[in-house]
Amino acid sequence: MANFAVRLVHGPGWDPSRPIRNQDGWDEHAAFMDALVEEGFIILGGPVGNGEQTLHVVEAADENDVRTRFARDPWASAGLLQVGTIEPWALWLDSRPQLSHMPGGLHED
Repeated sequence: MANFAVRLVHGPGWDPSRPIRNQDGWDEHAAFMDALVEEGFIILGGPVGNGEQTLHVVEAADENDVRTRFARDPWASAGLLQVGTIEPWALWLDSRPQLSHMPGGLHED
């Protein structure tokens, strides 16, 4: 498995006059994203800047796996969100307790 930085951007179905939690299908989207976190696919994520994009760190087999998983989001099929960029990301620094026993970081042993 590899880590990727994924930016999701607003699609043509996004209503810029409404806040994120008032977009159509918010509850279904939120449940979908929560499930991705519970599965361990999304490591970190959320809106960045002015909220027109979200940045997620995900763990996946490859870029195709990332695209396939996010395509299942109800907001993807409704045209509210679409994948912007996917970039491999080497996570060298990680303070999460469950991973503190793993080798890595800037000073590998």
